[in-house]
Amino acid sequence: MTPPSEPADVSAAPGSAARRRLVLASQSPARLGLLRQAGLAPEVIVSGVDEDALSAPTPGELALLLAEAKAEAVAARPEAAGALVVGCDSVLDLGGAALGKPADAAEARARWQDMRGRSGALRTGHCVIDTASGARASVTRSTTVRFGEPSDAEIAAYVASGEPLYVAGAFTLDGRSAPFVESIEGDHGNVIGLSLPTLRRLLAEVGTGITELWTD
Repeated sequence: MTPPSEPADVSAAPGSAARRRLVLASQSPARLGLLRQAGLAPEVIVSGVDEDALSAPTPGELALLLAEAKAEAVAARPEAAGALVVGCDSVLDLGGAALGKPADAAEARARWQDMRGRSGALRTGHCVIDTASGARASVTRSTTVRFGEPSDAEIAAYVASGEPLYVAGAFTLDGRSAPFVESIEGDHGNVIGLSLPTLRRLLAEVGTGITELWTD
């Protein structure tokens, strides 16, 4: 579990507006890394939502439901008062089946044996809630992923690394499975866990420009 980051420094020069607090309702280090690379300094508050307790008719709807549930859970907490809360969740849509994190190594191995040589859609739900105004916006973003054909030995080695047990779809573009992904069609960040262009649009919908949140 990723520990919460230090609260952002919201001090401002005399006569300028204080920067809004940004809270990430996720323990994902990949999402945190994407936001930091974009010049943002989010705090982390883990939602505690039981993902297995939620269901939806389609993988895209499930990803959005999970993202909204996480954002809502954190937005309701006193420590998030006045902040902009971002909730995200990713699901791999493989032939209409919603694939999240595999339960164990055996499932991860079977998952990769099924995925190789196929294409799937990584669907990431995004939800932004402004706890000061109550405004909110949410959407699901999809990126097509074409998987390569790793051998059984390569799959076994990857599963043994432990990485696929902690990521939606049992793969990631910024880790050891990157050589097993032939190509993607769409937003690279969306596959890692958060689409920055989508976040910019959602923030604008609730009345905040993303550049207003830059740390410098």
